[in-house]
Amino acid sequence: MDADTKVVLVTGVSRDLGRRFARRLADEPGVARVVGVDAVPPRGDIGDVSFVRADIRNPVIAKVIAKEDVDTVVHMSVIATPGSAGGRGTMKELNVIGTMQLLAACQKSRSIRHLVVKSTSTVYGASSRDPAMFTEDMQPRRQPSSGYAKDVAEIEGYVRGFARRRPDVRVTTLRLANVLGPHVTSPITSYFRLPVIPTVLGFDPRLQFVHETDLMRVLTHCVHTDVPGTFNVAGDGVMLLSQAVRRLRKPTVPLVRPAVGGVAAVLKSARMADFSPEQLGFLTFGRGIDTSRMRAELGFEPVLTTEQAFADFASSTGRSASPVERVLDGLSSTLPGRATSGAGRG
Repeated sequence: MDADTKVVLVTGVSRDLGRRFARRLADEPGVARVVGVDAVPPRGDIGDVSFVRADIRNPVIAKVIAKEDVDTVVHMSVIATPGSAGGRGTMKELNVIGTMQLLAACQKSRSIRHLVVKSTSTVYGASSRDPAMFTEDMQPRRQPSSGYAKDVAEIEGYVRGFARRRPDVRVTTLRLANVLGPHVTSPITSYFRLPVIPTVLGFDPRLQFVHETDLMRVLTHCVHTDVPGTFNVAGDGVMLLSQAVRRLRKPTVPLVRPAVGGVAAVLKSARMADFSPEQLGFLTFGRGIDTSRMRAELGFEPVLTTEQAFADFASSTGRSASPVERVLDGLSSTLPGRATSGAGRG
C-alpha cells in the first residue's frame, strides 16, 4: 500500500471523540479512505467516513479489514465507564474481548502495516508509593485487580503480544493523561461538573490533562508517522486538585476516604458521576507521567498545557441546579468523616 494512500480503520466511532477523529482524518492529505466501525451508528455527521456497522467482539471484523484493504488501524474503542457500556460485564467484553478479536483480525491480515492504540495513563495506577513521574518503562506499584485499570493492563498485554507475533507491523500505544475539553464526557469531567466537589481530606493530588484537540492531533500524527513504541501523552505542567476546583469556583466537601466512597456510590446510582476504585485512588494520590519520549522519539508537542486544557474545559461548565447541590451537601453532612470546617469555596 502506497504511504500516500492510506486506508485507515477507526474503531469506536459511535462515541463523540471517535466520530470526530475519523471525520478529521478523512480530510487529511495522504489518507485515501477512512472506515469507521462500531456496533451502533454514530450520532452526528461523519463527513466522508465510510461507516460499517460491526461489533469488534465478533470475528466478522476480519472480513471488514480484508474487504476494505485496510493498512492502518486506530483502536479507540476502549470504554472507561460501565454505565455507558450497559454494565461491568459488557464493558469488560467490549474492552478485552473486543481488543482480542481486533488483534486476531489484524494478525491474519496481509494488508495491515500500522496499529495505533489509544490507551491511558490509568494503567500506572495511583498509590502513596508512586514515583514523582512515571516513565513508559515503569510498572504500577500495585497491579490492578478489577475495573477499567485491569482492562487496560490486559489490553496492553495483548497488544505487546501482537507486536511480537507481527514484527512487520508498527505498533504505537498512547498512554494519555485525562482528556479534557468542552465535548468530552468521562469520569473526570463528570466529577468536575458536579455542583459540589467531594475531595479526600488531607490529600491534594497532582493532575495532568491533555486537551481534546491535542488528542486529535497526536492520533493524526501517529497515523502519518512511522514511529513504533509506547508513549505518555500530556500537556505541559501539573495542577493540584485544589487549584482546579478554585478555578471552577465551586464548593468542596472534604471527607475522609471511606466517606468519599459512600458519596461516590450515591452519585453513581443517581447517574451523576461514574466513580470507580481507580478514580478514587487518582483523586487521593494523583499521578504524574513523564512526556520526554513523546517529544524526543514520537516528535509530538501538545499545543495546550495542562492548565490551558483545564481552563478551556472550565469555561464550558456552568453551575448545576441549586436543588441538586442542596441534596449533595445534605447527603455529605450525614456521612462520617466530613471535615469540621464544612464546604469551602475555591
